[in-house]
Amino acid sequence: MINVYESVAGNKRKSTVIMVAFSLFVVASVVLISKGLEYYYGYGQSNGLLVGMALIFSGISSFVSYYFSDRIILTMSGARPADKKTDYKFFTVAENLSIASGLPIPRLYVIDDSAMNAFATGRDPQHAVVCATSGLLEKLSRTELEGVVGHELSHIANYDTRLMSVVTVLVGMITLLGDWLVRANWYGRGRERSGKENGSIFMIAGLVLAFISPFVAQVIQLAISRRREFLADASSVKLTRQPSGLISALKKLASDREPLEAANKATAHLYITNPLKNRHDTIGWFANLFNTHPPIEERVRVLEKMA
Repeated sequence: MINVYESVAGNKRKSTVIMVAFSLFVVASVVLISKGLEYYYGYGQSNGLLVGMALIFSGISSFVSYYFSDRIILTMSGARPADKKTDYKFFTVAENLSIASGLPIPRLYVIDDSAMNAFATGRDPQHAVVCATSGLLEKLSRTELEGVVGHELSHIANYDTRLMSVVTVLVGMITLLGDWLVRANWYGRGRERSGKENGSIFMIAGLVLAFISPFVAQVIQLAISRRREFLADASSVKLTRQPSGLISALKKLASDREPLEAANKATAHLYITNPLKNRHDTIGWFANLFNTHPPIEERVRVLEKMA
């Protein structure tokens, strides 16, 4: 049997290790790709201008995504505000667990879809949103719904929505810089380069990273997303004190084969389980690198050790 507090602490440590590795990879990629741009153009000033433009663009995108993420995602999902009379169970579960966790009560929304799923969004606990599908609210018992809402409140308490916004921006910055270097070398013709001999190593290293860094960054991004799901599961058990509720809910979600119409690849990582239902069980561990969520069977197995 796993102690729930030890599980939460262990998942936080693993998330920290992944984030540190990702940050180091981002720094190395940006430095080498920038050096490649510098030696391509032959002027440090040109490189500074391009990198500055990339940082400004990323900063603006980050601010818009961070500040308006809840509105953007709710609009994309076609969600409506929950009705206290119609969605009474949803309201009371969210209110009770918010009080128990010490969090402000989030705004509640519903996606009218028979598929079963839920997600949390918002830049901080004061601007948080928990959204569930009508199918989830209809098919789960109160105890099961408590496990799911506890999971989503844990994402809010752990600032997972903010973390994933930062990670997404870092991935975008690497991709943008790499794309510039690849395009500059692909379309550039007859340009003289200063420091040719000394710069060739940086140019080669920059080009290699320009090709592979977006792929590696995305894999690490998805690894962070999967690790935060384990953390939210453990935190939900810590909050509700009932592993059986989340275990039962996850099993029902696993048996639901209906994809969620409102979901897409950009928002799939937000949900408690993969809403696209594009499982690749026959490919094994390689497919898991590109999954937004760990396998439900593995999540259930970990939770059962806490029961």
